[in-house]
Amino acid sequence: MTLSELNSALPISPTKAHFIPHLMQILVHTRFFARESLSGGEQGYVLTDASTLLLKDNPMSARPFLLPMLNPMLTNPWQYLTTWFQNDNPMPFHVVHGMTFWDYGNQGATIALFFNDAMASNAQLISTLMIDDCKGVFQGVDSLVDVGGGTGTVAKSIADAFPHMKCTVLDLPHVVADLKGSKNLEYVAGDMFEAVPEADAMFLKWILHDWSDEECVKILERCKEAITREGKKGKVIIVDMTVENKNTDKESGETRLFFDVLMMVLVKGKERNEKEWAKLFSDAGFRYCKITPCLGLRSLIEVYP
Repeated sequence: MTLSELNSALPISPTKAHFIPHLMQILVHTRFFARESLSGGEQGYVLTDASTLLLKDNPMSARPFLLPMLNPMLTNPWQYLTTWFQNDNPMPFHVVHGMTFWDYGNQGATIALFFNDAMASNAQLISTLMIDDCKGVFQGVDSLVDVGGGTGTVAKSIADAFPHMKCTVLDLPHVVADLKGSKNLEYVAGDMFEAVPEADAMFLKWILHDWSDEECVKILERCKEAITREGKKGKVIIVDMTVENKNTDKESGETRLFFDVLMMVLVKGKERNEKEWAKLFSDAGFRYCKITPCLGLRSLIEVYP
């Protein structure tokens, strides 16, 4: 697309049109667009891998995830870090909204749908990477519980990829209400802090970073109980970030650190380094863990009792 075509496609005031080349310069610099020389010497712009992720018709579209991230509901709390440091509020989100992130999300169906769509969008990309590149993690697993699995995007992908496996999605009643399973997929209403259904493996994608160490230990203890009933010894499969990874490049390392601050702003959680993960697992009664950084910003973590 050329600049003239861009000006025609967007509802831009003629008095502002001269700013477009300046805007495009930074979008090219950040690799959101790329320049392309056209016939006649005119400069055009094409989409890159990053910008194609915002297309509505892209099966891996990140739009549903980015829209809430840029919504004032989530951006305004960043303006209140100073206030938060000077009072007893649990997090900046609470300073702005007068309640926790989870209570706010439970206020209405629209907010819950907004959040669930965001998590489903993120889960689609992760499940594709995990099944294509890390399918060995499911070897020998005949039953799996997706703990806090939301609407079941990841569990559906796993169930389709491994038809022999019985997959269960555990989440709060209002999340799984009216959701229908399939031949090897079912939804169970419950609280991961109270009890988790028995299975060979527990799966937690982007769950533990939302919670404090003490709360994570409770979740992991419930998972350990579920995989060790009747003398069985299963495992816990975790998809989460590992900060301070030696093999991390500067840009992805910076992104991980910003996610760490995001957890501080919105909830009571944090991103963890390998030592922090190891202590968490030890405190919950696990003996061995294996961390594999194979899912972009996130790692695949296997934990054994």
